[in-house]
Amino acid sequence: MTINVGDRLPDVTLTVATPDGPEQTTTGEFFSGRRVALFAVPGAYTPTCSARHLPSYVDKASDLKAKGVDEIACISVNDPFVMSAWGKADGSSDITMIADGNGAFADAVGLSMDASKFGMGKRSQRYSMLVNDGVVEQLNVEAPGEYRASSAETLLEQL
Repeated sequence: MTINVGDRLPDVTLTVATPDGPEQTTTGEFFSGRRVALFAVPGAYTPTCSARHLPSYVDKASDLKAKGVDEIACISVNDPFVMSAWGKADGSSDITMIADGNGAFADAVGLSMDASKFGMGKRSQRYSMLVNDGVVEQLNVEAPGEYRASSAETLLEQL
């Protein structure tokens, strides 16, 4: 079942890519007491994710923070080393890179997908959500192959 606006995020272990290396946390800890703009991508370094999705949040980070967002985070079913490298290559210090290596978060929120026909296995659907103290305020799930609803621009319009 897919998570909905008004639902509390399930408590799942995540790995944050930090300058000091991977650090484990839980959704309960990470989202507690703050407003987080979270966006999910099917894969680091993939064409749309690298050319459009991550750059939209890098470009609009200060605008999102000016509208009350405390943290901007990108999550993907990749390992923390890949997420760290992608963040260094294409991200910014304004974006926290989160590894959902086994897809536990994607499964828990009902937003995983099977990308086996592309040789990618289980992945996350493309979406964005605004989470306030662990509760989903906005959820924008893309149709397969699309990129519009989950952009930073769309989330900005919703704030």
